[in-house]
Amino acid sequence: MLQLQVIRQDPQWVKERLTIKNFKELSLVDAIIVSDDQRKKLQVDFDTTQAKINAASKEIGQLMSKGQKQEAEEKKKEVASLKEKLEPIKEQLAASETTLDEQLVLLPNLPSEKVPAGKTPADNFVVREGGTKPQLPTDSVPHWDLAKKYDLINFDLGNKITGSGFPVYKNKGAKLQRALIQYFLDYNIAAGYTEYLPPLMVNETTAFGTGQLPDKEGQMYYATEDKYYLIPTAEVPVTNIYRDEIVKESDLPIKMTAYTPCFRREAGSYGKDVRGLNRVHQFDKVEIVQLVHPEKSYDVLEEMVIHVEQLLQSLNLPYRILKLCGGDMSFASALTYDFEVYSAAQEKWLEVSSVSNFETFQTNRMKIRFKDGNGKSQLVHSLNGSSLALPRIVACLLENNQTAEGIILPGVLKTYFGSDRIN
Repeated sequence: MLQLQVIRQDPQWVKERLTIKNFKELSLVDAIIVSDDQRKKLQVDFDTTQAKINAASKEIGQLMSKGQKQEAEEKKKEVASLKEKLEPIKEQLAASETTLDEQLVLLPNLPSEKVPAGKTPADNFVVREGGTKPQLPTDSVPHWDLAKKYDLINFDLGNKITGSGFPVYKNKGAKLQRALIQYFLDYNIAAGYTEYLPPLMVNETTAFGTGQLPDKEGQMYYATEDKYYLIPTAEVPVTNIYRDEIVKESDLPIKMTAYTPCFRREAGSYGKDVRGLNRVHQFDKVEIVQLVHPEKSYDVLEEMVIHVEQLLQSLNLPYRILKLCGGDMSFASALTYDFEVYSAAQEKWLEVSSVSNFETFQTNRMKIRFKDGNGKSQLVHSLNGSSLALPRIVACLLENNQTAEGIILPGVLKTYFGSDRIN
């Protein structure tokens, strides 16, 4: 949620930044200022009336102590009248605060000055590419055929048990999942991240804190009776660990990592790109989250990008890094880098990670603060990234490494998987 002071300080600049995200409801900025003016006026009326009540109440005690009972009774009537006047002001003030909050949560985060203009993924900027695209034999096949050939994943069984988009991993397919998860976690822990294993369901307050609500209700699975949401990413519960807390400046940066299954409805996703592991409703992912000093967040963002890049390099996967344009960014992000790996059998790039800086957008909702050297409370900046999401990593590992002798796995996985190949 944008800080109100930022909106009031320069409304025109806020509108200009919102246009970079192709946000159309710019009149909402003006409406927020009008609502805030009304709230301020009501707050003054409330405070003034309350001050009169307090002063009169104090005077009643003084009159009673002097034996001036009649004058005290008159003051009591005055206090009663003021309290009667205060009640509707209090109700109007509460209503105005609700209106203001409802308007504020409709505004997306402002994009960083580093965000390129653009409306669609075609306008994203390629920062760099790495790795080498493999030259596969003419009889190479996509990962869904390889999964069937080596008995790694049963898509039909998942469809039987639950529905489309819920694959069942088995045999060496299940073992590869565990190997990748453990490798990713160990890699993150070695870089100073503290591991967490959070709940897989969150309440509305938690989902609101990271910006999933009120923006992504349609993409999340919802347990109606208990009003819990299945998490779309570990970012949601992990970032909320520090909600409503004042952390020590000396403790920054706070670095957290977590493995969780993730659940996404992926409403509106149709066509050939949903085949196999390309787009599923339940998948495994290892996440990294940082809470950092505002002055250091963009340096930390670049460090996190390098962290994920080196992880992909260790898997010998061809990749590219994209800086997302304004029109392709998420509601809450100020700047996002996407990582894509090249699927040689499908001859396409598949997204496997997003690394984002949210600045104060999430922490303003969650009230995660620190006290600076002057004792003043400031909001920390929050960042997160996938390190990594497994389905498309698995797809590319299978496809890019297929040989007549089986699927040759990267060397870093041998200790975790117990072998250097699947056959």
